[in-house]
Amino acid sequence: MREVTATVLENKRIADEVYMLTFATEDEIPVRPGQFCMVGVGGFPLRRPIAVCKAEGERITVCYRLKGSGTRALAREYKQGEKLSVLLPLGNGFYVKENEERVAVVGGGVGIFPLIAAIRAYSKTKHVYSYMGFRNRAALCMEYELMRSEKLVVATDDGSIGFHGTAVQAFMREYDEVKPDVVLACGPAPMLRALKVAMEGKGVPVYVSLEERMGCGIGACLVCVCETTGGAHARVCKDGPVFEINDVVL
Repeated sequence: MREVTATVLENKRIADEVYMLTFATEDEIPVRPGQFCMVGVGGFPLRRPIAVCKAEGERITVCYRLKGSGTRALAREYKQGEKLSVLLPLGNGFYVKENEERVAVVGGGVGIFPLIAAIRAYSKTKHVYSYMGFRNRAALCMEYELMRSEKLVVATDDGSIGFHGTAVQAFMREYDEVKPDVVLACGPAPMLRALKVAMEGKGVPVYVSLEERMGCGIGACLVCVCETTGGAHARVCKDGPVFEINDVVL
């Protein structure tokens, strides 16, 4: 993990309430799929945790949704050429084993963004099948990155584009055809709970990236603690954000 002063290259709206931010660091920083960064915003004491979508040499791309005053200030004030204080890379990412050839990727909402990094990494050598859920057509974004998958199914809650339903429903409809060796997922808790129920007894490992509020991003403040199925607690920022789905209480 490093603290760097980065230069904003681009910070633009790409969908309803969603922005894409690209910044440059002084040198290349390796980032695993599923890792994240903590972005400092002037005037706010706590940094904002944001998943890394792309790490291309010195160029890092993240996407974020406008949720509160901090992310709105990030969208409004940080234009090309502005400086950002960033901590990265943080957390543990996704790991796909060498013998896991067929990878299913299931995402919903802002949960699609850490999965973009996984699609970019694993589509080079494996068969990747992606099922991505959005509220509606206006929320659809980054489709050009998602299409790196061998197959992409877009699902919307209102049926305005693609499959009418959730990403989990779209995935399970094609499960027997895909026959995944491993499943990677990120999205709101109800989506992950539905995926856990749907995958019960199938004997396929499922790894989920949890979305939690974070204070420090390095495991010191305990804001992002989650409960494990063994009765203990884990820090999402340091022990995760990626966990085996049966190891955590959703």
